[in-house]
Amino acid sequence: MTPLQQMLAIAALTLGTAVPIGGLAQTATDHHAHAAAPASADLTEGEVKKVDLAAGKVTIKHGPIASLDMPGMTMVFAAQDPAALAQLQPGDKIRFQVTLEGKKMVVSDIQSAP
Repeated sequence: MTPLQQMLAIAALTLGTAVPIGGLAQTATDHHAHAAAPASADLTEGEVKKVDLAAGKVTIKHGPIASLDMPGMTMVFAAQDPAALAQLQPGDKIRFQVTLEGKKMVVSDIQSAP
């Protein structure tokens, strides 16, 4: 999947529409089915690459985010609770949850990975 296709898939998910991109066709009912799953199922494994305390953001190299039907990649996320970033260091292995707040993806839960 090209970076443009990835961005289109993310935009489609944000808007709650179904857009077939390669093998990533998703319907609105599929999206809501993910939301009903237990919170532990929504945790994604990743590695902290950078922490920007002043901006309240964290760069994470992560695996697939099932709840958003997103492939693994490295991205910058805003933190719902910027104070939670103070405990993180580059190289830390984590499990985290991403939620959509408007059009922005926000890390709403961060835990140390075993």
